[in-house]
Amino acid sequence: MFPWSSLFSFQKNSSDKIKHMNPNDIQSFMNQIFSQAMPDQMQQFMNQQNPNSNSHTQQNTSSDEKLQTAVFETHSDVYVRILIKDSTCIRNLKIYHTSNQLLIDGIPGCEEKLVTTLPCIVKKKGTSAQYKNETLEIRLAKQQDIQFSEIDVSEI
Repeated sequence: MFPWSSLFSFQKNSSDKIKHMNPNDIQSFMNQIFSQAMPDQMQQFMNQQNPNSNSHTQQNTSSDEKLQTAVFETHSDVYVRILIKDSTCIRNLKIYHTSNQLLIDGIPGCEEKLVTTLPCIVKKKGTSAQYKNETLEIRLAKQQDIQFSEIDVSEI
């Protein structure tokens, strides 16, 4: 009846087609649609992120090995986990943080400091670090009290 009705794939008989489709066919169809609709950079971002977790994962590359860093937050804390296989280098590490960045100096193989941006503002005190099972875990307490200042707007 309408000339554009042929452009829409969800018609009355399309529900029967979906019922008889193989799940792998549906997955490949959805991948094809997303690849046509989204730019390449957005696809790479979607492939890197796990949709079930609220975490940021990055890999910092040194000359010899890749340093894997995972940052995630809970209701009250921010956790940073770094995979360090050599336990002897833990004594030489120096860990600093600002209100929104974590700085780690003294990682073997890295001439530069490891700088990780935190997902929220953290407190100055209350940070702790543990090394267990080849993983350095740093816990930073979130800053809960954000002070607002009202600014008066006057007409000129």
